[in-house]
Amino acid sequence: MDLRRLLTKPVLDGSFPLPLDAPFTFRQAMAETLTSRNLATLVDRGYLQRPVQGVYLAAQAGDSPALRAQCIALVVPEGAVVCDRHAGWLLGAEMILAPNEHLALRPITVFRPSGRGRLRNGLVDSGERNLAPSDVVEVNGIPVTAPLRTACDLGRTRFPEQAIAALDAMLRLGTFDRDELLHATQRFRGMRWVTTLRLIAPLADPRSESPGESVLRLRWIEAALPPATPQHEVWLDGRLRAVLDLAEPELRYAAEYDGAEWHSSETQVAHDTERRQDLTDADWIIDAFRGEHVFGARANADIVMRQNIDRARRRLARRVNL
Repeated sequence: MDLRRLLTKPVLDGSFPLPLDAPFTFRQAMAETLTSRNLATLVDRGYLQRPVQGVYLAAQAGDSPALRAQCIALVVPEGAVVCDRHAGWLLGAEMILAPNEHLALRPITVFRPSGRGRLRNGLVDSGERNLAPSDVVEVNGIPVTAPLRTACDLGRTRFPEQAIAALDAMLRLGTFDRDELLHATQRFRGMRWVTTLRLIAPLADPRSESPGESVLRLRWIEAALPPATPQHEVWLDGRLRAVLDLAEPELRYAAEYDGAEWHSSETQVAHDTERRQDLTDADWIIDAFRGEHVFGARANADIVMRQNIDRARRRLARRVNL
């Protein structure tokens, strides 16, 4: 394989010695004389995806439930049940994996039912878990924890931010509702981090469309602001002008999360600027936040939202008194 020539092509072609429509492992790549540096270069340049640790896929192969299952099947031992984030991924929950998770090389979480022993595999994080028969379903032949069980497992984490992002994503699947989730939490009484699940489950909402939006909503709730409406539609002059991530329509205040994937190109920035100016002209106050405003020690979204909610209240008072 001539890597230099390959890098002049828009996508991988027939000269690439591995499948273009199916995943392959690091070991299979080594057998075809590719090196770690070759693979890293192809991933960095966008020719290869790395959906899970130890597995590669040509970028042009795309994404589908069947491809996800093929990726998982390459590294999960027989008799194991895929759990937690990768279970959600197989079940179709978009963005359930952490941003750039393929770069962090976090192992897939797999478990055997209690009493069947721990798995030994450098690509998986394993142990035993108490799984009832109803807790396990098959996705393209792969045993996976069922959606509701997966949600409860993902909600039992130390960090509320991770919990709310995961629960929102699982609710978006539409296979269970929040009442069913709240009822299911009772089963995990006394288990590790169940307090987080109990705290966050009542706040879960499928209308948030990304982890960033979910955590921004959590910051809104933590700031004790008036209830927010996710995905609020704003119509101006008879046409839909914007769908706002979080809004308090009476106050004409909104907060949005500008993730890098959908809000960084010149076209995307221009579109955001234009629609937000239209809303500003209609007396809306719009705050746009990025990751550093929502996550980490320097996050200040709660402070900014509280200040501008107060400003919006003063504006509303002036409108009413006109």
